[in-house]
Amino acid sequence: MKVIIDLTIVPIGIGVSLSPYVAVCEDVLKDTGLKIALHANGTNIEGEWDDVFAAVKACHEKVHAMGAPRIHTNIKLGTRTDKAQSLDDKVKSVEAKLSR
Repeated sequence: MKVIIDLTIVPIGIGVSLSPYVAVCEDVLKDTGLKIALHANGTNIEGEWDDVFAAVKACHEKVHAMGAPRIHTNIKLGTRTDKAQSLDDKVKSVEAKLSR
């Protein structure tokens, strides 16, 4: 099943700068070959369910390996069975309505 998620991983117990952990997680996600889109508060990921959640697990493993003793993760997700839809499709749909 295809899924689109919005992922926010927050390492706890590492100080106030999160960007090194975000960068490592982005590298992990790029290596998966999944469609990803970094934004100001997280990353959108598009792909098959098992592949996407394996990538989330890999991010957790990498961030823990960097010394984060605890991680809080927020995931919003959506699936569809009526049609195929990509990250780009969703954005274009809204943009089309804005231009009217």
